[in-house]
Amino acid sequence: MSHEIVISDDKTLDEPTKDEVLADVDASLSVLDEKTVEGVIAAVADADGLIADAATPVPGDVFAESDLTVVGRAGIGVDNIDVEAAADHGVTAIHVPDYCVDEVSTHALALLLGVARNVQTYDRDTRDGGWDWQAGRPIHRLRGRTLGLVGFGKIPRRLARKVDGFGLDVIATDPNVTETQMAHFGVERVRFDELLDRSHFVSVHAPLYEATRGLFDRAAFDAMREDALLVNTARGAVVDEAALADAVADGDIAGAALDVMAEEPPGDSRLFDLDRVVVTPHTAWYSEESRHELSRRVAEDVARVLEGEPPRSPVDPGLEWV
Repeated sequence: MSHEIVISDDKTLDEPTKDEVLADVDASLSVLDEKTVEGVIAAVADADGLIADAATPVPGDVFAESDLTVVGRAGIGVDNIDVEAAADHGVTAIHVPDYCVDEVSTHALALLLGVARNVQTYDRDTRDGGWDWQAGRPIHRLRGRTLGLVGFGKIPRRLARKVDGFGLDVIATDPNVTETQMAHFGVERVRFDELLDRSHFVSVHAPLYEATRGLFDRAAFDAMREDALLVNTARGAVVDEAALADAVADGDIAGAALDVMAEEPPGDSRLFDLDRVVVTPHTAWYSEESRHELSRRVAEDVARVLEGEPPRSPVDPGLEWV
C-alpha cells in the first residue's frame, strides 16, 4: 500500500534516509510550503503521515481536518504538537527523545564556559583593536561554585557528569525525579526557589508546558544572585525574554547564554544589544551524527506505524511538569 508523507523541511529527513527507510514502505514525500497552521492543514489534506520540526505548528485543527495516521516530531520536545488532540483523533504521535543528549549537554557546557570566562566580550574587544585582560572583568574561578539544573532528564544528567572535573557543586530541581535518583549522579535535589538563591550558574532543561511557560520571570531573576549566569538550551518560552533583558541590563544577574528563543528566528531583540548575552541559533542539537540519527529514527518509527506496528518512541500525552 502506498503512503503519502509530508515533511516540514529538508532538515528533518536526509537523502539516505529518504531512499533507504521510507522507500521500504512505498512512501511518497512532499515538503511543506509554509510553516503556518493553514499551510500544514493544506499540505496534509491527503497525507497519511507528517514529520514536523520544532518550528511547525500542529494544533488540533490539523487532526480534525485530515486523515493522518501518524505525526512524527523530528526532535525531543513536542510543545508545538497538540498530542492530546492527536490521541483523540486516533493519530499516533512519536518523537526521538534521546538522539542528541551528547550534543545538547556539550553545547550547554560550551555556553556555560563561554559566559563564565566572558569569551564573547574578549573576542569583540580584540576584534575592535583591543588587547586588554580587564575588558571582561569580573571573572570568577569555577571550582567551588554552584551549578543549578532546572529539569533532570537525560541531558542534564549527562551535563552533570561532564562538569564533574570542574569542581562545581551541582544541585537540581525536577518534580518528577526523586532525591535518590539525583543522588546517584552526585546531585542534590532542591526546590526551585532554593536553586535560584544558591546557583552561580543556572542551566535550563525543563520541557515547555503551561506550568513552565515564563518560569523565569521578573520574580525569578530577582531571586537569583547578582553574579549568576543563565544558560537555556531547552525552550525559549520558558524564559520571559523582556524580564531577562531587564535583569541583565540592570545588573540583577551577570549574563545569559541562549540557544533557544520564544520566536525563532527572533527578529529584533533587546538581548542582542547586551554584551553579557550570547545567542546561538537553536543549534545545540546538531552534529552530523545526530542529524543522521534523527532522520533515521523518526522515519523508521513513522514507517512502523504506517505498517500497522507499534512505535518505539510514542509520545505520552499525559506527561506534564507537575
